[in-house]
Amino acid sequence: MSVLDATDPAGWGPALDEAVNAVGRGQLVVLPTDTVYGVGADAFAPEAVRALLAAKGRGRQMPPPVLVPDVRTLDGLATDVPGAVRALAAAFWPGALTLIVRAQPSLSWDLGETHGTVALRVPDHPLALALLRRTGPLAVSSANRTGRPAASTAQDAEEQLGDAVAVYLDGGVAAGGVPSTIVDATGDRLRLVRLGALSLADLRAVADVAGPDDEPAQPDEPAQPDEPAPPDEPADGGAS
Repeated sequence: MSVLDATDPAGWGPALDEAVNAVGRGQLVVLPTDTVYGVGADAFAPEAVRALLAAKGRGRQMPPPVLVPDVRTLDGLATDVPGAVRALAAAFWPGALTLIVRAQPSLSWDLGETHGTVALRVPDHPLALALLRRTGPLAVSSANRTGRPAASTAQDAEEQLGDAVAVYLDGGVAAGGVPSTIVDATGDRLRLVRLGALSLADLRAVADVAGPDDEPAQPDEPAQPDEPAPPDEPADGGAS
């Protein structure tokens, strides 16, 4: 296990190299995002994703979101993307918006019980983006044990995840502290799943998004990213 200083962009090189190598070996890395710290694994390495779920103490019924480096990745990972989703991505990516979309059926990955969906986000954090540009899509969940507070520092994450993670990228205190807003785009209408850094008004300035009082939940919901949390206290945001 290595905890590497990545607070100065001029000195990121060696730390990023070690993190990229760890991902390539199927190991876990902790990285800062614009919300909270996340723990990540190669999204296309099923054993690595299983290790991520095990480190957090969660099952396949709570699949991790996937962080991507660029809005252009959307069409590579999702299918039947509505125009409203493209508008939201254009407006808020990179940023604190997670979009649940239909996954490309040909993808050779196993994120858990996703029911054919995937939760995608482009984080607004230079170190996270630098890592993603080199590794490609990462399955990333908040760097905490399930049911415990999300980590705002690499040290918080290390206390909870310990040796389950190969590399901790210490980028200082996470700037956001508030998880991403989640929108489900797999139904007939876009639906707010979790309120986070972006308000419903922010979303509705760009697209028609149903709020919690607008319509009942669909009976066959897509798998939700990250563990549930008490009202106004979302439990996860490193990925989502």
